[in-house]
Amino acid sequence: MFAVIATQTDPDDPIKGLTLGEHPEPAVPEGWTTVTVRAAALNHHDLWTLKGVGISQDRLPIVLGCDAAGVDEDGNEVIVHSVIGTPVDGDETLDPARSLLSEKYDGTFAEKVAVPRRNLVPKPAAISFEEAACLPTAWLTAYRMIFDKAGLEPGSTILVQGAGGGVATALIALGRAGGFRVWATSRSQDKRERALALGADRVFETGARLPERVDAVMETVGEATWKHSLSSLRPGGRIVTCGATSGMVAPTQLAQVYFLQKSIIGSTMGTREQLARLAVFLEQTGVRPAIDRVLPLAEAEEGFAAMHRGEVFGKVVFTL
Repeated sequence: MFAVIATQTDPDDPIKGLTLGEHPEPAVPEGWTTVTVRAAALNHHDLWTLKGVGISQDRLPIVLGCDAAGVDEDGNEVIVHSVIGTPVDGDETLDPARSLLSEKYDGTFAEKVAVPRRNLVPKPAAISFEEAACLPTAWLTAYRMIFDKAGLEPGSTILVQGAGGGVATALIALGRAGGFRVWATSRSQDKRERALALGADRVFETGARLPERVDAVMETVGEATWKHSLSSLRPGGRIVTCGATSGMVAPTQLAQVYFLQKSIIGSTMGTREQLARLAVFLEQTGVRPAIDRVLPLAEAEEGFAAMHRGEVFGKVVFTL
């Protein structure tokens, strides 16, 4: 079958390790099944794999891709939940031995992908395969951050740092649909304008002083925005962080945390049940993922290169 594979890693030139071509069809362990992929979405996770982050050389070659929507062996249209793990108190993301597709097991950038049967979620007919493919990583992460980890009621103000990425655009759209006042930041004027069109109430340059402090900050950027996130938060508010694309080590003024009783909450992906509810949320509200471009899987290198250059607003989707 045709697949997009990581064959080597290079932190400076990640695209060099991208190989497109024939790959054996997936093995199917007991309790697993296969999905014929119709659409798959690109994440920073795929680029980091090519940079050598979070993967060892002995796992290569491996098929890239965390996200997919397609058709199962019974002909049902499904969305693939990409967290492979044993649920702890009903939450597979708490399993310390968990992995995502494309870490230990071949991923979704292929004609077929093997997954545990329990990882399949029905795809609502109203959502296209391309839209559904955007949900399992970026949109599920954003859904959990806002509706679970933030602990806020509708009408609260949230700040989304780094408008433009898949999680950030999902946070803006979901926050708007959920009744929150959404503010967003970006270094790019074009991305700030597009964030407004997506549903942000106000936009600001990265690091700009805000007119008032916010109830929660949604953090995906890390080191570059961390100081601003902490200072922009009201007393008793929360930073919800799911990643650190600009750097993992961020100095923290601890007095701001304990004296003003601010909270820092970590969030990773979401459960299968949350993915199912997210799909229903989109079906009921009409909210849809912002898609930057749709490309045939055979042209995947173009999508990877655009993400590497930082030229993406929303999701890059590959179709088969």
